[in-house]
Amino acid sequence: MVNILTKSQVYENTMITRIKYILLPVLLLIAYQAVSSQELHTKSNMALRYYNEGKSAYNYVNYGKAEQLLKKAVDKDPGFIEAQLLLAELSRDIRNFRQAEEAYRQVMALDSVFFIPAWYGYGRVQFVLGNYIEARSSFSYYLEKTGKDDSNREKALKYIEDCDFAINAVKRPVEFDPVNMGEAINTTADEYWPAITADDKMLFFTRQQIVRRGSLQRQALQEDFYYSYRNNGVWSTAVNAGAPLNTTYNEGAQTLEAAGSYMYFTACNREDGKGGCDIYYSARSDRGWKKGININAPVNTRHWESQPSLSADKSRLFFVSNRPGGYGGMDIWVSYFGDNGRWSEPVNLGDSINTPGDEMSPFIHFDGKTLYFSSNGRPCMGGFDIYISRMINDSTWSTPKNLGYPINTQADEIGMIVNASGSTAYFSSRVNPEKGRDLYYFDMPESIRPDPVSYFKGTVRDKLSGRKLESKYELINLDNSETVMISSTNRSGDFLVCLPAGNNYGLNVSSDGYLFYSGNFMLQGEHSSLEPFEKTVYLSPIKAGQQTSLHNVFFALDSWKLRDESIPELKKLVSLLKSNPGLVIEIGGHTDSTGSEQHNLLLSGQRAKSVRNYLIKNGISAERLKYKGYGENEPLFDNATEEGKRKNRRTGVRILETGSK
Repeated sequence: MVNILTKSQVYENTMITRIKYILLPVLLLIAYQAVSSQELHTKSNMALRYYNEGKSAYNYVNYGKAEQLLKKAVDKDPGFIEAQLLLAELSRDIRNFRQAEEAYRQVMALDSVFFIPAWYGYGRVQFVLGNYIEARSSFSYYLEKTGKDDSNREKALKYIEDCDFAINAVKRPVEFDPVNMGEAINTTADEYWPAITADDKMLFFTRQQIVRRGSLQRQALQEDFYYSYRNNGVWSTAVNAGAPLNTTYNEGAQTLEAAGSYMYFTACNREDGKGGCDIYYSARSDRGWKKGININAPVNTRHWESQPSLSADKSRLFFVSNRPGGYGGMDIWVSYFGDNGRWSEPVNLGDSINTPGDEMSPFIHFDGKTLYFSSNGRPCMGGFDIYISRMINDSTWSTPKNLGYPINTQADEIGMIVNASGSTAYFSSRVNPEKGRDLYYFDMPESIRPDPVSYFKGTVRDKLSGRKLESKYELINLDNSETVMISSTNRSGDFLVCLPAGNNYGLNVSSDGYLFYSGNFMLQGEHSSLEPFEKTVYLSPIKAGQQTSLHNVFFALDSWKLRDESIPELKKLVSLLKSNPGLVIEIGGHTDSTGSEQHNLLLSGQRAKSVRNYLIKNGISAERLKYKGYGENEPLFDNATEEGKRKNRRTGVRILETGSK
């Protein structure tokens, strides 16, 4: 089976296969039509014999034998231009670029106009080696000498555009100092395709190893998931995720839910798949990761779907597909999670992102609006480069920006992710070929960072018993009263919700039979970094004497007029009271210590009354609603700080009666 790395990185390991069945016949046809009418340029019978045998091996795709024979031919006669040319083409196709470079140079030295398309091949080799100036010169010479209708003319023009871009990029390098993630993560095997939780504490990745299969114990490449936890800044030794998630098939190209509770991943050529590669889902339990489940249509089709990326609010799934309706070979698509619990018909991201080339490895950052992806359809350093684009609104994207050199190089750069704070990126690379592909991290340059994201990580418990509660939670944008996310904790009551900078958020946590929890996070404005929030959320059972604070009920300055941002929280209170018709509550108003005690008592009483009036207008009987102003007399936080004062300005709810015996 073709491994996930090959599928996700397209040309790195599949180039030889493509050449076998597509490129080689074309190249040979062109080359030998050009030289067949001429006598071969050698007087050495041994060189001619090696050449003919090498050409035959080449035609039968026996590359190892062909290479040996052609090298013998040019050793016998270095002036044998046809043998040098075929060795150059073969070496390029098997990605031995240094050998190809030398063979092409021998061809040019012998006769620079013997076979003009060789200049195109030589330019490609120089481009792959990062010799952009020489590559540009080769492509320019090729265009000067070849006809306007040549089949490679457009490709040569694109290469020249890429060379110009790369030459300028090298002159203006960005800050880039990759650090190997160490022996706990990396081995002599290949590690790649990282994914990380929003709290930066769990790393998930793919490792490719050689295994033996079948009764004959033949060697095969096996891709499996591994994970590691970070404690006190140190990564633990990576552990195989095990069965049933890992199978005898290959799995990879995964995306983690922000808290690491579940993931989507790619698997290819499985019996339950619709095509070559499909997207699967797996959840984590106390016993480990569950068996992957094909998410089926409309996301998966008989075409290739791969490389999913889940938004932090869990509402959008970005992925790559070659399904009809795109702009090129592989395009980036997005599907939306509906109220019916299913993913919607995917939508192409459009020509602001996708090109006639291939787009790969989308990563939607935790901020929900910064997209990193790889493309070979734009001016680039070579192969696939990584780009950044930001969402302008819910459907359009900014013009992608190349991350620059040396983040991007003449090699393929694919599969980069960025942590929630936007400060650190993770990627895989063959910086040290002897060690294979390893995972690295680096500090993100300011110019290509996403908006920072904080998070609230909590465990929900019963306030009286301490028992963990499986609960629901919702995040509300207080600036526009829109619900950003509705979700549930895991069975242990744990949850993590991302908080992108730039907005103020309200968080409500609720469970049947309990008063809901209310919290807020004022993140409006510019932030270079954000501190995370971690705490245990205690829910008070619906019993007489229990109480909670409504931190998302707001009033105009020194007034009891309710602000619009209060409505979502008050609606939540209305719903609670309607669901529990026997409840009688006291609404308590609280202020900070600013102003006189008498003024604060009056103000807090009027604010509590305003909340009572809202509830009455929305169908709650007045007999069930008492109110009282407490002024500054019951602070929960230190009034010596502005943050403490803000939190002390609150509305409390205390249960007086439950209506049950």
